[in-house]
This record gives sequence, C-alpha cells and structure tokens, in this order.
Amino acid sequence: MTSCTALLSFLATSLLISIAAAFTALPLLSRHNTHAATTAQTRQFFATAAAQDDTNTPTTNTNNDDAQKVVIIGAGWGGLSAAHALSKSSSPLQITIVDAAPRVGGLVRDGFSTINNTLSSNAEAGQHGFWDNYYNIFSLLQDDLTSKISNVDEVLTGYAEQGQYSPNGLEAVWPVYRDSKPNLPTGLAQALYTKFVNLPPLDRATAAPLVLAFSEFDDSPEAWKRYDSISFRDLCIKLGVSKRCYEEAFEPMILTGLFAPGAECSAAAALGMAYFFVLKSQNSFEVRWCRGNIGELIFDPWVELLEERGVRFETSTRVQGFEMEDNCISNVVCSSTRNDKEGEMISLEADTVVFGLGGAALNAMVRNSPELAQYSEFRKFANLRGTGVLATRLYLDTVLDTEYSANACWGFDEGVGMTFFDIIKLHGLDVTNRTDGVGSIIEVDYYHAASLLVMSDEAIVEKVKKDLNTILGLQCINANVVDAAVVRLPQAVNWYSPGSYSNMPDAKSSSIDNAFFCGDLVRSRHGSWSQEKAYVSGIEAANLILSRQEGSGIIPLPSDEPHVALGRSALTLAKTIVGRGDPNKAPSLVDFLW
Repeated sequence: MTSCTALLSFLATSLLISIAAAFTALPLLSRHNTHAATTAQTRQFFATAAAQDDTNTPTTNTNNDDAQKVVIIGAGWGGLSAAHALSKSSSPLQITIVDAAPRVGGLVRDGFSTINNTLSSNAEAGQHGFWDNYYNIFSLLQDDLTSKISNVDEVLTGYAEQGQYSPNGLEAVWPVYRDSKPNLPTGLAQALYTKFVNLPPLDRATAAPLVLAFSEFDDSPEAWKRYDSISFRDLCIKLGVSKRCYEEAFEPMILTGLFAPGAECSAAAALGMAYFFVLKSQNSFEVRWCRGNIGELIFDPWVELLEERGVRFETSTRVQGFEMEDNCISNVVCSSTRNDKEGEMISLEADTVVFGLGGAALNAMVRNSPELAQYSEFRKFANLRGTGVLATRLYLDTVLDTEYSANACWGFDEGVGMTFFDIIKLHGLDVTNRTDGVGSIIEVDYYHAASLLVMSDEAIVEKVKKDLNTILGLQCINANVVDAAVVRLPQAVNWYSPGSYSNMPDAKSSSIDNAFFCGDLVRSRHGSWSQEKAYVSGIEAANLILSRQEGSGIIPLPSDEPHVALGRSALTLAKTIVGRGDPNKAPSLVDFLW
C-alpha cells in the first residue's frame, strides 16, 4: 500500500468515525447522565475493593526484626500516598519518609514570608485545585481523613465560573458545567457551553481535526511512543488548527496545564492531560480550590494520621547516597539540615526504597549518586528536567471587585503561562476586621518562568502590579501594595518535553530489585494527571511492594463515553485490518505529519 493510499484510508476511517459519533450522540442527549452514574459505580468499586483488601487492620511501625523496613524518599502526594497505602496493610512494616524540606508537602507547602515581614500570614507556593476526576483524592478526604477533616466543604470551595484574560481584556468564561443543561456528550458540551468572548467560531472550528488525534491516542504505551515524538504545537499546525485558535485557546491551556509552551511539550502529554482535565466528561473541568494553605488544611491532618499509624518522618533530611548489596539498596545515607543537627549523618536500613520525586530531583539524585548511576535505567533520569514557577502574592490596601476568583491569562509574556486568584474570595476571608490595612490579596503565578526568576523582588512586584492593572483597570491602578510575597521555584514542575516518555520511570525498577517509584512522572495506565496521578502512583507502588492485585484500592476513571468508545473501537478495527491483524503495524496519524 502506498503512503498516499494509507493516508486516504486513515482519513476516510476517521471521517466515518466523526460522522458516526455525531449521530450516536443524538439519542444520548436524553440519557446522558453517565458521569453521575459512573461516579456512583467507582465509589462502590472502592468500597468493595477496600472490603476485599487486607487493609482493614492498619499497621503500626514495629521494632519486630521481621518487619520490612520501607524508606520513602519525598513527602509530596506520591510519597505520602505510598506511606498511606502501606500503613493500612496488616503486614509488619517500618515506614520512614525522608524529605529535604522542613515540612511535609513537597514544593507546594506553605510557609513563605512576605517581603517586608509586616503581615502575620504566610504565603503559599501557588493555589491548588481539585478537579472533578480526582476520585481517589476525594476518597482520601471524605473517607480516610474523616477523623481529622470533619467537613470537606470547609477545606474545599464549591464550584464557580472561571475567567480567562489577555492584555485585551476578558477572553473566555468557563461556566459551572454541571449546572449547564441539558447534559451533553463530551466535546459537544465544552464547545457549546464555554463562553468565548473574542475567538471567532471559524477559528474554533479549525480545531476539529484534533478529534483524529484524540481518537487514536488511547494512553497506551504504543500511543505514547508515537505521539511523544512530536510537539503539541507541531501536531496542531499540521492538522490545520488556525494560528489564532492555537495562540488563544490551546497555547494558554498547555502553559497552565503542562507549564511549558506547546512547542516544547510532547503531543502525547498534551493529549493525555487535555482528555483527563477537559474532555473525559462534561464536568471534567470543574474544580474545587483549597480554602486556605494546603499544608495546614490537608497535609497536617494527613501527617497526623500517618504518625498515629507509626509512620516516621525525617524532615530537613537530605539523601546523600546509598549502600548496595546483592543488587539491592541496603541503606539510605542522609544528612540532617536542621539547625540543631546540621551535618549529622543518618543511615537508614532499607528492605524497600520508594523514590517519590519529580524529574529534576531524580536527575540530581542520579548525578550525585555513583551507586545509582551504574545502572542505565537510572542514567536515563539525568535527561529529565523541570520548568520554573514564580509564585507571588500582593497585599493591596483596596478591596478589588474581581469578577472571577480563579483566572487563567495569556499574552503578557511570550512563552510564559499565568494565573491569578482572589485569595479573599477563594479562602472566604473577612477583611472588615483586619487591622493591617489589607483590603485584597491577589495571588499571581507564572509558569515556564525562568526568564522572570532572575528579576529582583522589587522588579517582580512592580511587574505583577502592572499586569494586574492591565486586567483589573482603574480600581487596581489606584490601589497600593502594602506587602508582597515572592517565591521562586526553579525546575519545580515536571517538563514533559518531546521524547521524555522514554526517560520516565515505571512503578518498579527494572535494575534494582527493591526500588520503586511514585509521582506524577511515573508511567501508569490509570489515565489521571497531576496530583491525582501522583496519589494513584503511590498506591500502585504499595500494591507492588505488598504483591497485591494490580489496581487494588484504586478507583478507576470512568469508561470512555459511548461516542468516544465507538470512535476508538472503529479506528482500532480499521487499523487491525490495515495492519493485517496487528493494529500497531498499521500507519498512525503521526506517520503522515513529518
């Protein structure tokens, strides 16, 4: 078959899929409440799994010589999740979590002081959202932490409209999709209910060919390898997405979702992220925000529960190296950075080691550890990297009237993502009784922000105020800055660059017998992203350590909606025919984009 014939076959099949999906959607409109039904099913699944699991008798750390010693490096969502799942087991375990930071929670932890130290409140590195598909994290908050968190609604906000701004003003409004009626098939719902202020319908229509990519990208390792070879920007250009549609709709999404420009992000990562956060269902983009500092409201109660189960925390403790024995890590060598123990060396005996680290931290650990660098699997981690985040908070002397409490922005700095939040509204703070002269607190965060991190604090505050003036107008121009917080986080978030998939870790090491991985960088078939993926990967690591059944204790994502499943099944069937029984031997859309 010639390449031309193969391309025509692929496009014809995809066109038929699109037509079939459109007709399939029509009878679904009257019964399209699959998301709510599936949510109930997944909750029932978790309850059943918990009943069948051996996790009904939480263990405590024991000095029993037979206890398995587990050392977890990294106290973010992944590391805490692994400890949480392991500590629910009836197996005798000694679990120790090591983290270089003084407090648990990874880079998101609060505790950053304001510049002038005039305010008693601490700043936090960014705001933290919990999207509708975070089934496992919601279960943690609503089920496992009930003894510590009595009412989740006191920890998380409700759902609200969100805005998108450019230097030209308001560009789009994301509604509360669950309140938009009737419930529609995914894709159609987002297209009809999202309120674009300036982007013309014809430009929006040029995004339609991306349906072909979403139909083919099924989150399988084969799909990842294909689509990881090109950037998301290249994918959009070659599928005919208009320049304006890309720059005003897709580039802002990638900059605030994957924290880097589309030209520098893997198409596989972009498709997976967008499907999970936006297109899994009508309600996928619904988000609840933490009502305060996530460290105080979520991590502290979680740590308290884990400590009650006997989990030991070694914070302000940096891993310096490893001792190896029979292709296993036998000891994790650390040094303390606490003021009262600075430089003190600690050797933690280990039967199992879990790396709960991001790409940049894994990179650094391999570069500084000859014990790990002897393995080719670990040397690949030296290719992983992160991208910089600049988190700022301005305390203003005026109460500003912000239309939306959470907002995404684009166009203020080339290649830099931006969000801003009204902390007073988001956290439900009462400013009437404040005596520090603060009327508004506005959080402004920048992503892929290396070019901004080098600026002085004063220059950053001036820039942030200027950007807010552009967005909020005269009321902000007339407001004065009482104080500000500036938090620089170089390489803070994982960078999913083209080709990075081959360097990502699996949940279990293929070279060190007792090493495991968790975090949102770990390869997984669950389909989730960000905090939810990190949390799920921690349970996956625990399942492997305890030789549990795959997926034990994990709430799966709902199945694809019928029209999406139909499209993917039809495409797989066509590729199976073209590939003479093996769909992986058939041409991919990516094959025609070079």
